[in-house]
Amino acid sequence: MPTAVSGRPAELPGERPAGGLTAAGSRTAPRGVGWSVRWIAALAICQAALMVGIGLLITGPAHHLWPMTVEDHVDSGFQRIRTHSLTTVSWFASEAGNTGTVIAVTLLSCLGLLWIPRLPMWRQAAFLALAVSLQSLVFLVITTAVDRHRPEVHRLDGSLPTSSYTSGHTGAATAIYGGLAVLALSRLRSPWRRVVAGALFLIPIVVGLARLYRGMHHPTDVVGGLVNGGLSLWIVGRAVLTDGFVTAPPASGSAKTAETIKAAGTVPEGLGQRAGHAAVIFNPTVTDQTDRDAIREVLEQHGYGTPVFTETTADDPGAGQSMEAVRNGATLVVVCGGDGTLRAAATAMAGSAVPLALVPCGTGNLLARNLGLPLSPVDALDAALRGAVHRVDLGRIEGDGLPATHFAAMCGAGLDAAMLQRANANDRTKASLGWLAYVLALPRVWLRTPRMSVNVRLDGAPAHRRTARMVLVGNVGAVQGGMRLLPDARPDDGRLDLLILDPRGLGGWISAFWTLLRGTVSPQPSTDARAGRDDSAPVAFFTFRRAEFTFDDDQPRELDGDPIARGRRLTIEAAPGALKMLLPARGK
Repeated sequence: MPTAVSGRPAELPGERPAGGLTAAGSRTAPRGVGWSVRWIAALAICQAALMVGIGLLITGPAHHLWPMTVEDHVDSGFQRIRTHSLTTVSWFASEAGNTGTVIAVTLLSCLGLLWIPRLPMWRQAAFLALAVSLQSLVFLVITTAVDRHRPEVHRLDGSLPTSSYTSGHTGAATAIYGGLAVLALSRLRSPWRRVVAGALFLIPIVVGLARLYRGMHHPTDVVGGLVNGGLSLWIVGRAVLTDGFVTAPPASGSAKTAETIKAAGTVPEGLGQRAGHAAVIFNPTVTDQTDRDAIREVLEQHGYGTPVFTETTADDPGAGQSMEAVRNGATLVVVCGGDGTLRAAATAMAGSAVPLALVPCGTGNLLARNLGLPLSPVDALDAALRGAVHRVDLGRIEGDGLPATHFAAMCGAGLDAAMLQRANANDRTKASLGWLAYVLALPRVWLRTPRMSVNVRLDGAPAHRRTARMVLVGNVGAVQGGMRLLPDARPDDGRLDLLILDPRGLGGWISAFWTLLRGTVSPQPSTDARAGRDDSAPVAFFTFRRAEFTFDDDQPRELDGDPIARGRRLTIEAAPGALKMLLPARGK
């Protein structure tokens, strides 16, 4: 019987590189701009509604509740400690969040990101500009909808006829200085980057304290400003930085060619020579001509002259094309698509000596996220080509109505499969919202997916009967948003990880969500699992090499994010090191 997982292993290679290649010479709109605009617009509406709702609560039903009842005492306390020196310091601190200062800092930062680096940092500049703009727009909506008077103390500054809620100075400072701190952590390689980022993160807090000292806001106004600015950073960062939805083209002439890379002393091994024959298998529904042109350029820069592009079809999502590429002598197979395209190619290439390079272009991109690949297609390919070959595990699965095949990331039955089935039923929603469509589908299936009874047999031990709302098997642990559903799963340990979710009642669901959000695992002896003493736990984790699941009734099932036929049986086993992949070098 397997032992439960404990501890958190190191990730497979791949921090995001300091700078990646982008498509050059294109004047067309970058891929994903429309998606990113819709993402930001949809969540901005939610952000504004949330902030306005909190403001109306503060000024309405909660006005006589703590801590609102002691806010006047806080403002009076700041007034009593005023001195000439502190007042001077507070003026400078307050000015750091002033509209003119924020605009100037944003403009100079964006110009610096575009002009100073060897390659313009378009996405980073867009991140700062959009975060500050979104914060300001939501701030205007809030002050229009929520009418709150300023504190009844002597105010040291004049003020526009706007509501005290939220603090615009604090929100703007959070957006610009917090954004700069994020860029410092992600772009700087100096050991001082954390010190720089920490100092930048402190500026909004200092601005908020200065606004309290000068009698301009209540404490909840300052907290509201911090939340508004922080939400703006998160929303824009997810659209522009973290998931790399926007791949903006650099200015004409800024792309690295083989000659310029060699002159800079960063020539990868084999550049300037023919590194071999590369075959590119791409899903035409998620890989447009701009992407293909950029991928061709990166391959040629790394020595893969004249790569051959082959598109997938509805009848053959990648397996046949990958096998044909290997038969034709390809020394590298590049797969451009989502998790479904990768799964088909990986199934065909399992055990092959030819490495696979993954270019994430789909909705989920679970394996790419867990392997540390940038989610910008061109950046991902460039990082992989500068890396090395690693062996990655796969999972082998079969069942009733499911011929033997492989999966690279996750598979399961129950709640997650029902959610994916619901999200995939509306192709337009999925195409427009991406993985957010899965989140929106969850409430619709949550209460409609009944608890299931299942016999679980792990590594040849006697079968154990229990109930569950979801059974999830993973070769990797993280899903979208950074949540690790399987905290100890890693794709190179020769094993698979199992999550059994079975919360009961509101308390059970709260406990389950808290366990999953923390990303920690409580070790469980295998004897507890065999004796059934873990049945009351809302979340249980195990690791195994072979598992057999037999359900009492037909259950919704999924494979790497794609719904498959409902059924009652699944047999899953690990295929250690089955796939050779080209991945970013460790430590880069």
